[in-house]
Amino acid sequence: MILGPLKWTLRVLAALLLVIVLYFGVTFVQIWWRGHEHATEDAQAVLVFGTTEDNGTASAELTTRLNQALTLYREGRAPWVAVTGGRQPGDVYTEAGVSATYLENRGVPSDRILKGSGSDTWQNVETVLPKLKEHHLKTVITVTDPFHEYRAMAITSAQGLIPYPSPVRNSPTIKFELWRYYLKETLEVGLARIVGYGRLSSWTTAPLRHHLSSGGRGEPSDKIAQPFGGGVIGNTTGSGPVIQGSSPCPRANEVTVMSSLSWSHRLVA
Repeated sequence: MILGPLKWTLRVLAALLLVIVLYFGVTFVQIWWRGHEHATEDAQAVLVFGTTEDNGTASAELTTRLNQALTLYREGRAPWVAVTGGRQPGDVYTEAGVSATYLENRGVPSDRILKGSGSDTWQNVETVLPKLKEHHLKTVITVTDPFHEYRAMAITSAQGLIPYPSPVRNSPTIKFELWRYYLKETLEVGLARIVGYGRLSSWTTAPLRHHLSSGGRGEPSDKIAQPFGGGVIGNTTGSGPVIQGSSPCPRANEVTVMSSLSWSHRLVA
């Protein structure tokens, strides 16, 4: 009599476990696949997800993203560039401020750069969204690391924009243990599909205290030190162990879904 209910319970648990494994397995495949897609469509803006800066200098990971945004802009794929990313406690410079100055120094007019802020991917989009709307910009080419592209696009779409993928092709993140980042993204995307990306962000990331003002350049957190290029790798949208630096490259203050994955990271937004 006892074995019957026990066997039934074990079968139900086994079936449930199989469903969970299949669910996250399909999610992983979707993330990997999206990270290898490169849209050919033009858009109204390039949206660059912030990542590590080191005392006013763009990290290797951030430089790679910005260079891709520059290429898209110069090819005429989009007439605007939106940059995102705030600053961590103790930082002087914002990721968006560093990114804006990097682009300006390479020929992008300041009046064609929109700056957001944020400590995670949801906040990145949330803070730059009003400026995009102000200029009636709805379609964006999302630039970030391949493992982060799926979640970045999902969050962008969830906030009313139409995203096209443009993951970087030569990210320095490949030097790190990529399986950790793909595992982290798989867990976060899988959970966010159930509870919502915005709600997950509110659970794992401190609320924004302020946004970048429209002026931006006059703020202490927006001042950029010279020269640019290189820099110590901070932790690499939507990536690697933090060596030094302030900020995806997965973000240092973006809490991972499981404590077993809570190594310091700052690459993805």
